[in-house]
Amino acid sequence: MLLALAALWGGSFLFIKVAVDELGPVALACGRVLLAAAALVVLTRARARGTRPPWKWVALGAINASAPFVLIGFAEGRIGASLAAILNAATPLFSALVAGDPLTRRRLAGLVTGMGGVALVVGLAPVDLSGHFLVGAAASLGAALCYAIGTTYVRRSFSGMAPATLALGQQLGAGVVLLPFVALAPPHAPNAGDLAALAALAIPCTAVAYLLYFRLVAQVGPTSTLTVTMLVPVFGVLWAAVFLGEHVGIGTIVGGVVVLGSVRLVTGQAAPDRARESAPAAP
Repeated sequence: MLLALAALWGGSFLFIKVAVDELGPVALACGRVLLAAAALVVLTRARARGTRPPWKWVALGAINASAPFVLIGFAEGRIGASLAAILNAATPLFSALVAGDPLTRRRLAGLVTGMGGVALVVGLAPVDLSGHFLVGAAASLGAALCYAIGTTYVRRSFSGMAPATLALGQQLGAGVVLLPFVALAPPHAPNAGDLAALAALAIPCTAVAYLLYFRLVAQVGPTSTLTVTMLVPVFGVLWAAVFLGEHVGIGTIVGGVVVLGSVRLVTGQAAPDRARESAPAAP
């Protein structure tokens, strides 16, 4: 499941890059979550049951979907899909801080190393270090922070809920947040390629991916689930190089390896240790 999730989320950076110029980050994110919600209803017959207050679903959608989706779309208007995928690997670094995990010397070393890796990616990548680029990189890191907060929020507020219910409720909550903003940032007329990218982004990369994501959170806990972001850059760089022809320079490779190594230090384990995870029970 972890490999499948990494492949799907790695592909999402490719589809965002294809469609974001015409649709814009807000309309693209809104179309993504609403189409994903419709797909989840068809695929699972799930319902966002009223076992949590509506505001909690909206908060989950805002933190774990609408905000990071818009930030990544905004970032990919300024930086490449492969670089955005690598910067997303900072998620477990942020999670270690957000979740309040003990800051051991090993984890502190991982955090410092991770910051150095991000600096390598940004400083040595074959790009013009303009303000335009740096804003895009900051937006990508902001999305990683949102995912870290969102995963911690799931652990604390949605323990024991079915993955299908969580996936659907999150997309609907995100749609509620995004719909009012679409009128402020309307999309241009999309072509067939843009619509195909949106469909691929919404159905496999969001609907199916979040079913896997929430099932992993239930089975192995949030910390181990977030190690998926160690694998996402591998697929993100691969898909961007193969399908978009993006150049992968030595700075991107070295910085990416350093970031992934730092995540290994922070997580402190090569595989999920179920006995040590405080995971919500699988329904």
